[in-house]
Amino acid sequence: MTWRPVLSRSVVFRHDRVRGADLLVLPERVVVLQGNAGSIVRLCDGVRDVDAIVAELAERHPGAPVAEEVPVFLGRLRKEGWLK
Repeated sequence: MTWRPVLSRSVVFRHDRVRGADLLVLPERVVVLQGNAGSIVRLCDGVRDVDAIVAELAERHPGAPVAEEVPVFLGRLRKEGWLK
């Protein structure tokens, strides 16, 4: 079975225009996403699997180490319980 990451029910993705940052809004906590993390999380729609997310990001950012870094990043978010 291939993992198709999606935000957990208690997590809301939001862009804060005042801060100019993407956020994960959790119960009693806000996580500010750094760098390109927001563009990765935006692709976690429950439809795309990890390979499709990596492929799309590799196309957007040629030469970037997305195949190595993105699955690790998504795994950390899953371990935190922010993705399922």
